[in-house]
Order: sequence, then C-alpha cells, then structure tokens
Amino acid sequence: MSVVSERNVPSELELTILMPCLNEAETLATCVAKAQSFLVRAGVAGEVLIADNGSTDGSQDIATAGGARVFDVPVRGYGAALRAGIDAARGRYIVMGDADDSYDFERIDAFLERLRAGDDLVMGNRFRGGIEPGAMPFLHRYLGNPVLSWFGRLFFGSGLGDFHCGMRGFSKAAMSKLELRTAGMEFASEMVVRATLVGLKISEVPTTLSKDGRSRPPHLRTWRDGWRHLKFLLLYSPRWLFFYPGVLLVAVGTALSGLLFLGPIRIGGIGFDIRTMLVACTCLIVGIQAICFATIARAFAADLNLLPPPSQYGRIIEAFTLERFVFGGAAILVVGIVGLITAVVKWGEANFGSLDVSSLLRVVALSTTAITVGAQLVFTGFLAGLMSIRHS
Repeated sequence: MSVVSERNVPSELELTILMPCLNEAETLATCVAKAQSFLVRAGVAGEVLIADNGSTDGSQDIATAGGARVFDVPVRGYGAALRAGIDAARGRYIVMGDADDSYDFERIDAFLERLRAGDDLVMGNRFRGGIEPGAMPFLHRYLGNPVLSWFGRLFFGSGLGDFHCGMRGFSKAAMSKLELRTAGMEFASEMVVRATLVGLKISEVPTTLSKDGRSRPPHLRTWRDGWRHLKFLLLYSPRWLFFYPGVLLVAVGTALSGLLFLGPIRIGGIGFDIRTMLVACTCLIVGIQAICFATIARAFAADLNLLPPPSQYGRIIEAFTLERFVFGGAAILVVGIVGLITAVVKWGEANFGSLDVSSLLRVVALSTTAITVGAQLVFTGFLAGLMSIRHS
C-alpha cells in the first residue's frame, strides 16, 4: 500500500494531496477516500493533508479516521489555509482541490504526469473536462470565469482557459519561491499571476467539476469574491491599471487641445470649440496623473518583490527618474506661467476691459493645464525619490 501513515513517515514523499477545509463534515470523508484510492491505484508514495481552518463540525476527526494528516491553520481564509498547507506538505509535488466533493481526487493522473514531466504549475480546465449540470452557477460559468480568465490572458499572457480552477498541481519547490501573500479567495489568482510573471512552466489539463455534496451554501460569494479577484489582477498590473489608460488619455488630450488651440474645427457637420478643448485638457491632466501613478506603483512593486525585473514596459517606466520628472515638470510649469502672464498682459493692453473671450480662453486653458501638469511631474519626482530611499 502506497499511502503513508503518520508513523515512520519518510522525509520526502512524491505527492501531497492538499485540501483546505472549513466545516466540510458532509463531504470530507468521501474526498479523503478518493484521494487515498488514487495513491493506492497509482502506486504513489504520498499523503492526504487537510489544512483545517477552524472547523467546528468534527471535520478533523473525520479526516484523521480516513488516514489523512490534519494541520491546524488558525489564520482564517482560503489563501491562509493553502499557504500553511503548502508549507506543511511533505510531498515533492502537491495537488490541491476543494473538500466539497466537486473535484474527483481519484482522477488526478494527468496532473501528476505533467508534474513528473517537469511542469511547475498544472492547472485544471473545467470547460474542457466537463461541468456537470448545476455544478457551476450560471453567472460563474458564462460571465465571471470567462471574463476573469480573459483579463488574466490580457494582463499577463497566461494563455489559460480556466484561470480560477480550484484543482491544480504544482512543484512545492517552485511554489515556495513565489512568496505568495494573500489570505483570501484571491490566492487562486495570485498563484497563477506570480507563476506567470516569474516565468514558471505552466500547463493545463482537462478536469471535471461535479455538483458539490454539501447542504449548506458555499463559502464563495459571487460579487464580493469576483471583485476581489479582478481587483487583484488590476493591482498586479500597473501598466493596464495606470500606464496604458494614461498614455491613451495623454495622446487624445494632446491631439485635441493642440488642434483646437488653432481655432474651432468641424467634423461631419459637428462643431468643436473651446468647451471640447477644456475636456481635452482634462484628459491630458488625468492621463499625466495616471502615468505618474504607474511610475510610483512599478517602483513600489519592484521594491517589495511583487513584480519581476523590468520588462520593456518596466524599462520605460524606470527611465522616468527623479531628475527627469523634476526638470521636465519645471520646464512645463515655466511655459504655463509664461502663457498665463501673456494672457494677463493682453488683458491689460485692453485696459482690463472686454476681450475676444474665445482666444483668451484658449491661451488660459493651455497655460493652466501646463501649470497643473508641471506641478504633477515635479511632485511625483520628489515622491518617487522619497520612496527610493533605502534604510540600512
């Protein structure tokens, strides 16, 4: 029999089957039995590990009676339970899945096969393997999972079709290097994002999803946890959250304000004048602010080792040094002040009486925009410099 008991345990096993658990008494015995059955059938030296997150329904005794090892995790949260379980695992490889009997622990051969072939992270794909009717809520199946998986491919180039599958396998050594930090449901996103960013070898295998065997509602909350996943994806991608929108706004704002500074324009019978120019100036200001945020966010994330060494985008961001921000911002600030002074002089030439409001507003609009942008850049430069100070 390949299942290793608590006594006479080798220092390292090949496989740990890990299940986070919080009051899963209704289904835990079935999940443990299926996992033990796989270890016996496949002839694998392994263990079943339950990362218990404070169950009060006797789940610990059920797991122990089934031959599993129980590891108590006092810090609450899906991610906290899994992080502690990964640290406590004795297997060289780990396959994790929920303890609600929605995943088939008797059929994890494909995960172990890919891990043995050298993959660092093997994701299950429920859309390829098959989803039993009623196993996944309508919103999760046709909106939440497809949209979040698409964001994962767009932001990080993951190439995964099921970004949030709960059954996945990975090398313990590779995963331990990722320094995963989150404690909640967003842990599932963090694992994939970090693995993708550092260049781990990731693959995907079909897996099935069955209707869980619990009578109580699941711990997952559709809108709350969906937002937490999306928020995490955005926070880990400053270029999509700040930089790309900022560049777009700056391009649109600069082009429109430059054209309208020369005078009104008509496109397809629609006239654009000073009001549109004010909107364009606003776009320019907001875009510059977004790029400033991208610079600070990239430096902060790199300092905390949240993001890997700079890519092409990172090198562009790092080119914005304190001096370039300050001197560039100061130059733009001076141009804006000169423009504003020019407008006041023109007004004085008219004895501070009535003027051609349209032409004066064009000068004032661009001048105040330049002053705002210049001040933003100067302040951002000094803030970034302050954040770069290292403590001994």
